[in-house]
Amino acid sequence: MKRNTQQLSNLTIQVRRDILRMVHAVNSGHPGGSLGCTEFLVVLYQNIMERKPGFDMNGIGEDLFFLSNGHISPVFYSVLARSGYFPVSELATFRKLNSRLQGHPTTHEGLPGVRMASGSLGQGLSVAIGAAQAKKLNNDNHTVYALLGDGELQEGQNWEAIMYASAKKVDNLIATIDLNGKQIDGTTDEVLNMGSVKAKFVAFDWDVVEIKEGNNIEDIIAGLNHAKSLSGKGKPVCILLHTEMGHGVDFMMHTHAWHGKAPNDEQLATALAQNYSEDEVDY
Repeated sequence: MKRNTQQLSNLTIQVRRDILRMVHAVNSGHPGGSLGCTEFLVVLYQNIMERKPGFDMNGIGEDLFFLSNGHISPVFYSVLARSGYFPVSELATFRKLNSRLQGHPTTHEGLPGVRMASGSLGQGLSVAIGAAQAKKLNNDNHTVYALLGDGELQEGQNWEAIMYASAKKVDNLIATIDLNGKQIDGTTDEVLNMGSVKAKFVAFDWDVVEIKEGNNIEDIIAGLNHAKSLSGKGKPVCILLHTEMGHGVDFMMHTHAWHGKAPNDEQLATALAQNYSEDEVDY
């Protein structure tokens, strides 16, 4: 059942609290990108994707999602747990020995909802394309979604995949690029300026949807629905999602410093105070 805007907003706050607690508890992890993609993943799982109860790795008869920028695992794990894939209490095991919730998602422990290991950047789009082509072969009229970081586009494998997807008319694929303009060593422009990402995807013959306010729930819903309306028309679809790294926590925003750094006790308290909800159900 789709959630309304207020329910999505409440869940977004809860997921932010999960992210902050998870990385603080083990003094490691990647809060910046996780906080920036919170609204998007909440909307995708709670309002857009057609999902079956439970989890089947084959994913026949339902939409699929592949997280390529696996370092934002905190938001992925939280959204999966809050969407019923595994107990919310398991979030407390994040990055601990023998946990299914490793720093980067893995498949060998069989965590429901995780369809690929994504510790190495640049590979998720290729996997998503394969899954999308498998759906076509199975006459499965569902959509495959993928999420990539903008810094991740500096990996060359992506551009082979982007070229392949349009050449083979993989039009049941929607790939979203998290355009926050930051990566671990600075801004994407400073590290390796990629110019216009939109112009590149258009040149590679993709349909492109731009979500200018990538931390606005209503804009995300509209953008994803627009992307879905373009599917099945001969071209893969790219969503350019303009987000703010660290969104929702004032001292984490407008800097790359929190790409991979955990808050201390005082910072956690400040961040949680900025993300308070009467409906909270913390683990």
